[in-house]
Amino acid sequence: MRLVLWHGYLLEGTGSNIYTQHVARAWGRLGHDVVLVCQEPRPERFALGPNVRVVVPDVGPLLPVFVLDRYEGIEARHVADMTAAELDRFVERNARAVAGAHGGSPDLVLANHILMGGPVAARACAGGTPHAVKIHGSELEYAIRGRPSLVAAAAESLADVSALVAGSGHIVKVTEQLLGSRLHDRMHVVPPGVDTDAFRPDGGDLAALVERLRADAATPRPGRPPERAPDPDAGDRLAGVGRFVLYFGKLMRQKGVHLLLEAWARLGPRFPDTTLVVVGFGDARAELEAAAPGRTVFTGAMDHEHLHLLVPLADAVVVPSVLPEAFGMVAAEAAACGVVPIVAGHSGLAEVAAGLGPSGRTFDGTAAGLEARLDELLSLRPDERSRVGRAARAAVLERWSWEGIAGRLIEASLG
Repeated sequence: MRLVLWHGYLLEGTGSNIYTQHVARAWGRLGHDVVLVCQEPRPERFALGPNVRVVVPDVGPLLPVFVLDRYEGIEARHVADMTAAELDRFVERNARAVAGAHGGSPDLVLANHILMGGPVAARACAGGTPHAVKIHGSELEYAIRGRPSLVAAAAESLADVSALVAGSGHIVKVTEQLLGSRLHDRMHVVPPGVDTDAFRPDGGDLAALVERLRADAATPRPGRPPERAPDPDAGDRLAGVGRFVLYFGKLMRQKGVHLLLEAWARLGPRFPDTTLVVVGFGDARAELEAAAPGRTVFTGAMDHEHLHLLVPLADAVVVPSVLPEAFGMVAAEAAACGVVPIVAGHSGLAEVAAGLGPSGRTFDGTAAGLEARLDELLSLRPDERSRVGRAARAAVLERWSWEGIAGRLIEASLG
């Protein structure tokens, strides 16, 4: 099939970026002809395969986002702070690129995010091309919720959509809460996939990670904002770490990192051989680092090539988000490594925990609840923790391999 995948952003660093990269690659592996329209300036770094071609439209000086970050050569601005003319220019330039893909005759267009994927796909496919929109959740919580004008724009853009794809039942409920239930018959739940070849139990190697981090510090990647890179001394900070608990993700209050730090302040002294490792970037980093208890190491952001080496070595991975999550990708990646994730017991996180069966671990959203869950897990004998981790890996292999997910996406998108 001739497929078009639209994404307004990059191909690394955040959940929807990684998702897009893997969907494109998996579609290509399945033999489809894929055009990926995005803003990634160096797509050659991602080995997407011979069946995937990347198109980067010139969208102008402004990029509509839900959470403010820095981008090379373009100004990120919250979608709610852009004028109608600015948004229309962004939609028009992207829609032209999508409509022109495959000589103007794609079989299917899948666009990420209701905003701005909905308007882009609607305009590009006005001639009748089947198109679907993948809801990621960030647009719901950080943009659409509480903004009537964006609710109206989102609902209008979905009038002729062939299908809406959500990563969890929770996202279906939130979408219908915000936009109404008229789209219910076109809703499909297809979870994200996990790269189980890269995230695997035998992939951990601290020495190799430290060496790679030191090499990266010596030769920074051109054009990458400093906050999206590991700290220059991240390798040195990790070199002496033994047992550790891991958080990796955005450093913002909504992600609940403050709960983890509060729990660790009480729990850490009971496990003097264990360190808390915090990986990520975000505007709350300085505040969080100032509040961090002893034996806490902040590393800055890491790419997946770093995480593949780090995650399998953890005793536990914690996903303490305060706000709802579309899907617990971090938890699923940890489980694929045979590491038991502890997640907040709500939204897509709870659905992932349920999918892990007896290996799933949730807490009640409080620091005390997280402390109790971590204490329980860290106190297990190593062989017992390993047994639970192996069962978690088996559940991921059964439910969330990328090729299976990619096929389900096409089926759902075509109704």
